Amino acid sequence: MKLGDYLEKDLVLSELTSATKAEVLNELITPLSEKYPEMDTNQAVRVLLDREKLGTTGIGDGIAIPHGKLEDLDKVIVIAGRSKTGVEFDALDHKPCSIFFLVLAPESVAGMHLRILAQISRILKDSEFRNEFIGADGPEGLWKLLQGV
Repeated sequence: MKLGDYLEKDLVLSELTSATKAEVLNELITPLSEKYPEMDTNQAVRVLLDREKLGTTGIGDGIAIPHGKLEDLDKVIVIAGRSKTGVEFDALDHKPCSIFFLVLAPESVAGMHLRILAQISRILKDSEFRNEFIGADGPEGLWKLLQGV
């Protein structure tokens, strides 16, 4: 499985500007309202915030992998984002997060959802990849980097 197969160029956000957890979730979801006008993006944010109440998805090392399931989806959606300044995300190591991979999945595909989350985690364990992600040159550089994973 290649993570790059689940990414779309317009869902790779290289310059997040949000300062809080709720704001960054909204900013990551925003492109979906244009791409999928039938999607209830407000519901998607509520699902993500509810998931955060169960336990943070800020896993440490500057990484957050917010995720949730939506009834009306027909495929898994992955959104990648980068914050140059970092966002307080209640991470396990109490440090700001700069690397975000948001995963939305249909209610009916638990297996695929878990495989994608596992693939993201494996990729992000590599400190060299994390440094390349943070240092990638603009939207094109970040997109190019993600196509190889």
